[in-house]
Amino acid sequence: MGIPQAGLIWRKASHSSAEGQNCVEVATLPGGGHAVRDSKDPDGSVLLFTPGEWNAFIKGVKDGEFG
Repeated sequence: MGIPQAGLIWRKASHSSAEGQNCVEVATLPGGGHAVRDSKDPDGSVLLFTPGEWNAFIKGVKDGEFG
């Protein structure tokens, strides 16, 4: 099941490659969730995260859980 991507504001990290390599984009969804997609394939698959899942991910990044 896809989500309507029209109207979403996609953001890319400021440290992302200028050539568009190895980048993801994030959009905030109504209700506080987040959508993530590959910047090289904007019409491709989108991962959806609930607000709780997104907060757990951000906490994990800040706590160094991913390397």
